[in-house]
Amino acid sequence: MTTRRRFLAISAAAIAVPGMGRAQPIHVWQGTALGARATLRLAHPDAAAIGARVGAEISRLEDIFSLYRPDSALSRLNRDGRLVAPPFELLECLSLAGSVHAASGGRFDPTVQPLWAGYADASATGALPGTDTIDDARALADWGGVTLGADAITLRPGMALTLNGIAQGFIADRIAAFLSAEGLSDILIDTGEFRALGSAPGGKSWQVKLAAGGEVALTARALATSAPLGTTFDEAAQVGHILDPRTGRPAQTPWREITVSADSAALADALSTAACLFDTRAEIDACLAGFRDARLENITAA
Repeated sequence: MTTRRRFLAISAAAIAVPGMGRAQPIHVWQGTALGARATLRLAHPDAAAIGARVGAEISRLEDIFSLYRPDSALSRLNRDGRLVAPPFELLECLSLAGSVHAASGGRFDPTVQPLWAGYADASATGALPGTDTIDDARALADWGGVTLGADAITLRPGMALTLNGIAQGFIADRIAAFLSAEGLSDILIDTGEFRALGSAPGGKSWQVKLAAGGEVALTARALATSAPLGTTFDEAAQVGHILDPRTGRPAQTPWREITVSADSAALADALSTAACLFDTRAEIDACLAGFRDARLENITAA
């Protein structure tokens, strides 16, 4: 499996802060979140200590959302089909996922995890999954088979969830809430998706440069980019990671890269992912219209 997503994130992370002088240097803390590079940009004398606290909070959230930690809440839910007393963060994230699922006509669907696993397993052997494997996994992609409750989350037998299209944004939002509760502001959070807590130091917007060209000004706002071929399952980099639950196949739409902004990084993340599965700009606009303040910032044809 090959990926361009990190390259896109690094390219998009070039930040210009107009009017900044030597008296206000931008400190950068760097770590990881769900396997992706994570950074904070802030003008604060205690940047290192703030970064350490953020790193601990990210680790706590990975104990909820990571598919690579066997004892995470999500891993236990997928393994057992039932999670008693689920963390509120998981319920909140899944509730938002359900809203985007409805608005996207089922295109955004965390229950594609069995499909994703089928492609990933085949990719590890240099192949692609067969029709029977795809059909069996597609039969398990059913958001209606997920039951959410404060007492428990349950899945229909055989189902499993992936939150790869929303969790990085959700973690950015939680970090913003964490820092805001400490009385901090004017910070740019990057967990693979961007979340501006306040403005850049000096009252200017954070100017985020897009890999596709141009830039977006962020103040108290979030930004996410998705690309159908951002991660691929084949050496030719033509079998993309954004899977259509309706067909079991990778996105076959005409888009190379889509960028969405919103008040929430989780929402921007999920909507940019869903947008990659629409055939027309009009359909994307109609989906985004269901969410207050969600905007299509950039769309690039393949």
